[in-house]
Order: sequence, then C-alpha cells, then structure tokens
Amino acid sequence: MSNRYQRVQLKATRSAATQRGESVKYYDSIKQANKTMTLAVAQLNQWNLPVNPINYAVSYEYCKNSNPLLTANIKRLLLSGKGLDSFFMEQMYKDHLLEQSKFRDEIISDLSMLFTQIQENCLQSSAGAQDFIDQLDDNIPALMSNNRSEVKSAISKLHKASTSFKKQQQGLVEQLELSQLQTQALEAELEEVRQEIYLDPVTGLHNRKAMSKHVDMWLGENAERGIAAIVISVDYFKIFSERFGALIGNVILSKIAKKVANYVDDSGLPVRSASDEFIVLLPDVDGGIASEIAEKIKQGVEKLRFVSVQSGVRLPQMSISCGISEMKSKEPLNQFINRSRKAIISKSIN
Repeated sequence: MSNRYQRVQLKATRSAATQRGESVKYYDSIKQANKTMTLAVAQLNQWNLPVNPINYAVSYEYCKNSNPLLTANIKRLLLSGKGLDSFFMEQMYKDHLLEQSKFRDEIISDLSMLFTQIQENCLQSSAGAQDFIDQLDDNIPALMSNNRSEVKSAISKLHKASTSFKKQQQGLVEQLELSQLQTQALEAELEEVRQEIYLDPVTGLHNRKAMSKHVDMWLGENAERGIAAIVISVDYFKIFSERFGALIGNVILSKIAKKVANYVDDSGLPVRSASDEFIVLLPDVDGGIASEIAEKIKQGVEKLRFVSVQSGVRLPQMSISCGISEMKSKEPLNQFINRSRKAIISKSIN
C-alpha cells in the first residue's frame, strides 16, 4: 500500500470526535455532529452491523444525506431485499469516502511532468543533431579547398561541433536514464492503484468496478456483442462464517474463488460481487456453453475439502448455486446481473 493511499485512508477513518468534544472531519457544528453521530450509530444497529470505523463512516455519510450516490446505492440494495454486510460497506467506503481523486491527480501530474521532460529531451536531441548537420554542411566545402588555412579552420570547427554534440548527447542519455527510473517507479505506483481500485483484496478476483469497465470495453468494440453471465452464490456462507469466524470464512472464499477462476480463460472475467457471491462474465459465449462451465465450476467446488490448520478439524463441505443468463441488446448491466440472480432463486424454488 502506497504512502499516499495510507494518508488518505487514515484521514478517512479518523475518529468521529476527540475527547474534547471537537467536531468530526465533516466540519459540522458540534451540535449537528453529535446529532448525526447518534443517528449513525442507531442506523448501524438497525442494519445489524457492528460500529467499526468503516461502517460508522459510511453510516454517518448516509445519515448526513450529503452523498447522493452513496445513499442511492444503499437504498437500492435495501430495496432488493438483501441486507447490508461488511463487504458492501467496504465497497461504499472505498468508492465514496476514500477520496482517491487527489491521489490520482498526483499520479497524472507526475506522468504529465515526465512526458514533458521526455518531449523536451527529444526536442533538444533533434536540435543538437540539426546544429551538427548544419556545421557539416557549412564546413565540408572548406575541407575540399586547397587552402590549408581554410581546411585547418574547418577541421577545428567540426571538432568543436562534434565535441559539443557528444557532450549534449551524453547529458540527454543521463536524462533519459533518469526518466526511465521515474517511469518504472510510476508504473509500480499505477499497478498498486489498479490493485486497490479493481481487485478484491480477499480473493484476488476483479471487483464490480472492474466488471463495469470490462463490459463497457467489450460493448465499445461491438455493441451487439453477446455476453453470458454465471452468478455463483456460496450456499449458507453466512451461517458458516458465523460459526467458524470471518477469518476462516475469508480463507474458504479465497479457495472457492481460485477454483472459479481456474475455469475461466483469459477472455472471461471472474468477479467477487458480494460477500458470498461471484460473477463470471463470458464475452462471445452463449447460455448453453455458460451452463456447461457453471456445472464444471459447481463440481469443482464440491470436490474441495477444508481442514482447519490450527485445530485439524475437518470443515463442512461447501456447495454453490448458479444462475445463468445472456445479456440482451442495450440492457443495463445491473438489470442483466439481477436476471441471473433470479435464475438462482427460481431454480431453488423449483
């Protein structure tokens, strides 16, 4: 994790108020802040969520009603009948409260400065080469003269031009080497940002933000492109996690995620979309092929066996339920995914 990201995260998770009764980071009045703090804690109790820094920050923003996108996402999930959980709250926290735009602005500024330096180096190199060529053009006729004084002067001028050109090129090489080091550092930072923005930290799969980005890219290449979705729900995971703890639950999820990813080639996209849910998006694949892949994933997961490293106790066998659908023309992504989820529900009813 980069220092910039840590600074932003520490700022976002700062305690709601100090023991002296100072206002929270939202710069409300003390009276208003205390009122919103009370509402935020009550809201978390209503949602059956623990009062930890991340949950509290999201709840505070929701109760303050100053972030329309965050509020809309929470209400949308509540209306769908699914309860809020730690996974969802972490997503809301990252998407709406971390304020990574400043970090991204710094990256963009660094890249812009680097590109400017490289451009200036190229212009200097081009100008230096042109000056040397001009010197050659000016002095070559004198080299062909029978006048020894003119030849000697021309040689002297060319020697000076050559020495100057070599010195300038050496300086440019050093600048380019420095730019290369800066580029490598920026590439490392950008890769770190990509990991933070587009990957789920528990399973290593892509997240919903990456899912939207890939679908937009696929449809941008071909608006009529066929995309199949496999929505995978881990059966009774909430009960399992409550019984064995969140840490073991995360280990199990990572194992299942790895098995899911094994059945997806480079063209597909495995996503962790909820605490107990995965989505596999398959471009240029129809529902029949997707059903075959889903069945292989289901069989693969059910073959997994889990044993607690600490106690040696064999953990319960895990199973999954799958829903498959094909994306309709111009269908919104959320609607497409929800149809796949309903396929799981209807299957369980039947």
